[in-house]
This record gives sequence, C-alpha cells and structure tokens, in this order.
Amino acid sequence: MSKLLKFALGVDKISAQFGHIAAFAVLAAAMISAGNAFIRYGLDISSNGWLEIQWYLFAATVMLGAPLVLKMNEHVRVDIFYGRLKGNGPVYIDLLGLVLFLLPVMILLSWLSFPLFLKMLVTNEMSSNAGGLVRWPAMLLLPVGFFWMTMQGISEIIKRVAYLQGTYEMDTHYEKPVQ
Repeated sequence: MSKLLKFALGVDKISAQFGHIAAFAVLAAAMISAGNAFIRYGLDISSNGWLEIQWYLFAATVMLGAPLVLKMNEHVRVDIFYGRLKGNGPVYIDLLGLVLFLLPVMILLSWLSFPLFLKMLVTNEMSSNAGGLVRWPAMLLLPVGFFWMTMQGISEIIKRVAYLQGTYEMDTHYEKPVQ
C-alpha cells in the first residue's frame, strides 16, 4: 500500500500544480476581459481572438482546476445523505461514488474527447469567426482534464482505502454548505 500511497500523493502534487495554472488562467481571463472591454468600448476596436482566448482560459480554469477541487474534497455531492452519515459512512459513500460514477464517466469522456482533439490538431481547425483562433489548444484541455480527473479519482480511492485500513490519516469532516 505504501507504493500506492506514494503514487496517490504524486498525483495530488501534480493536481496542485494544475490548480496553480487554473488560478493563473482566472487572473489572465479577468485581465483580458477588462482590457478587451476598455479597448472595445473606449477605443472602438474589437477582435474575436480576444473573446476566444477568454473562453480558452475559462476552459483551462475548469478542466485543470477540477482535479484540485476533488483532491480538496470540495466537489458537489448530495448533502441530504452525506451530511447525515457518521463514522466511516462518508468514506464508503465517497468510494462508491468514485468507483461507480466518477471513474467510468471520466474514462469515457477521455476516450471520446481524444479523437476530437487529434482531428482538430491534424486539420489545424480554426474558429469560423473573423480573427478567431486555432481550436486545438482548447480541445487539448478536454482529454488532459478528463484524464487527470481520472488520475485524481484513483488517488482518492487509494487514500480512502488506506484510511479505512488505518494506514493513512485524512480529514473526513464534512461541513455542509451554507444555504
């Protein structure tokens, strides 16, 4: 189990690095958005490329930030059931959700999105908007993000099994969101 835990903690570190990239993408998108608004309304100059780069940065935020959200245990769940569980109940529910829902969906989405990325890369597909950008960099975020979410899901499974075996400490406290 120690090798699996090392693997899981390595995945966690990479997810944290992706989280830093996602945080930078949020900042860059906000700055580009503000600059684009100033240029568009203040100077009456416009470019679809600036709008599209904001979308690409948003995609980077979501696809690269999601594994960190899972790692930090801040993802969406059904609070009606989860919040009422005591002891190891939440850990078992997490394992059930990770194995039956997260992994199959992320593996399927990784598998389906990769050929789309390859097609866009090979054909060098461009946006149909005037001044638009090449699309493959944004499409690359899909298979990378889904694959890394799969890896983070595997990491979470390893850590929860180790927790149940008593070989890994983790905070199982869940704070119900304020409504």
